[in-house]
Amino acid sequence: MTESGAIHARIRRDIEARIMSGEWAPGTRIPYEHQLMATYGCSRMTVNRALRMLMEAGLIESRRRAGTFVSHPRVQRAALEIPDIRDEVAGQGESYRLDLDRREIRVASEEDKRLLQIDGGSVLALECRHHAGGRAYALERRLINLAAVPEAAEVDFAVEPPGSWLLSHVPWTEAEHRITAFNAGGKELVALGISAGAACMALERWTWRGEERITYARQVYPGDRYALVARFRP
Repeated sequence: MTESGAIHARIRRDIEARIMSGEWAPGTRIPYEHQLMATYGCSRMTVNRALRMLMEAGLIESRRRAGTFVSHPRVQRAALEIPDIRDEVAGQGESYRLDLDRREIRVASEEDKRLLQIDGGSVLALECRHHAGGRAYALERRLINLAAVPEAAEVDFAVEPPGSWLLSHVPWTEAEHRITAFNAGGKELVALGISAGAACMALERWTWRGEERITYARQVYPGDRYALVARFRP
């Protein structure tokens, strides 16, 4: 990454962090361009690039003759639609435990590129098991695009569930779910402690910020221990 690229990414991350933490609430005016230039010691072009990406993500908006303000980002509403497994387990009154079985930083393979829909770069590949009350709750495989979320490379996901960390630290604008059912075999038998041929549910999820892919996750649940429930109004 070039020096200007590193600075623009830092500006974006700093502003995102203040928005996500609630320090800058919706409607807050962010510093003017010349103030950001002075703070980060960079050019107007670098500041513009960072602000443009934040606008594309729906986190800030420009108001003519007034400045740039924190918008009401969709992430605050849509995050409710992406389950946090740790919170799910706690909500059931069960104790939660995470086992990280595999962690690897690698150049994106052809499968990684297909799943994340990226052209290349580095990814963080994770495999973990979520437990509830001493029983296996879900088996998770996840890819994180390090070009979009470089700080993920430094996180200890043996302690912090990847989904929980991403929801707390990384804004996103769109997500896609795919739900399938299948009969267990191979890895699921041992990881989930179920019998061969048992029914399982797989939830696949893609999230992105603007045009930037963030993560792909596949979570497998024992069919007799999990249900998807939604309540609707016309």
